[in-house]
Amino acid sequence: MEIKRVIILVLDSVGAGEAEDAIEYGDWGANTILHTLQYNPDLRLPNLERLGLRGVVFNENGNYIASYGRLRENSKGKDSISGHWEMAGVILKKAFPTYPNGFPKEVIDKFEKLTGKKVLGNKPASGTEIIKEYYEEHKKTGNPIVYTSADSVFQIAAHKDVIPLDELYKMCEVARYEVCVGEHEVARVIARPFIGTPETGFIRTSERRDYAVKPPYKTVLDLIKEKGLNVVGIGKIHDLFAGVGLTESIHTENNIDGLEKTILEVSKDYEGIIFTNLVEFDANWGHRRDFKAYGNGLKDVDNMIPAILEKMKPYDMLIITADHGCDPTFKAHTDHTREFTPLIVYGDHVKPNVNLGLRQSIADISATLSQIFNVERINGSSFLDLIYK
Repeated sequence: MEIKRVIILVLDSVGAGEAEDAIEYGDWGANTILHTLQYNPDLRLPNLERLGLRGVVFNENGNYIASYGRLRENSKGKDSISGHWEMAGVILKKAFPTYPNGFPKEVIDKFEKLTGKKVLGNKPASGTEIIKEYYEEHKKTGNPIVYTSADSVFQIAAHKDVIPLDELYKMCEVARYEVCVGEHEVARVIARPFIGTPETGFIRTSERRDYAVKPPYKTVLDLIKEKGLNVVGIGKIHDLFAGVGLTESIHTENNIDGLEKTILEVSKDYEGIIFTNLVEFDANWGHRRDFKAYGNGLKDVDNMIPAILEKMKPYDMLIITADHGCDPTFKAHTDHTREFTPLIVYGDHVKPNVNLGLRQSIADISATLSQIFNVERINGSSFLDLIYK
């Protein structure tokens, strides 16, 4: 029996050590997995270690049940879109625009004209902090809070009692399709609804919605879908690919929910791709430099690995990887870190304990999928022949 389904589990931002060009991004010295382990000395991840985590992080030889290695990002930038797109075969030669001084006047003027609302904020900021800073004015005026980060994002925050969800989403559509275009085509426009008060604290709800640009050309997901196979996106996958190349999208509330829905999907019997993103590592813990919560998140994944392996079919292959880094101990800034990404590959048809080393591109995942499903290779080099048994 051959491989007929691939489960890709993306631990969003769980990087595996500084890339050669990390210094160009201000990220020299970052290592998300290693530092999370060092800052949480009691953290034990026996299931991930059994799969080969120590081989990934320390290049240690061991009797691992999976093949393992690391991947180099070829795309410019260090955001979720470039990382995920490269997994699917798209390599970006030019980074999406970023706005370290806020958005230029022509962008804000056009947004205000089309929405009829004045903008509050317009600067790079922590999402939780800018809400606190502008909440009272937001509540008084009904105007949206607009901000960005080191990533290529146009984010709009609004309290649900001040700007209803439908209105917030419409504002985001205006920003995506009419404002952030041409030279200002950011990677994502993000709706950031929140609830709460200064007294009770603010909570950003799970009704966040990302409006991503579409990939510039067909990905391996499109090609597999065109063969009539299932391509199921779980979590943020739909947002990152603007729904393109997917046959089904499943929303998740958090990492645990994403893992549970992945297990449920793995228990089903069909051919194709299950593509899961666990976003809490990045959004909730990495950017906030909360290494304790980050470690707990890794433990949650480790605890649920056995259930995933138990539900896998003889024709399944599991890939555990990441899209970039976000070292929760890094002090230079609070943004993503330019790192290699981990690669762990497991299944009945996968040789155990094969060290794949440092692969030339995250797109090697795409090339491997192309070989498995017999579709055109877009970018990257397949590692299937090195691990197939």
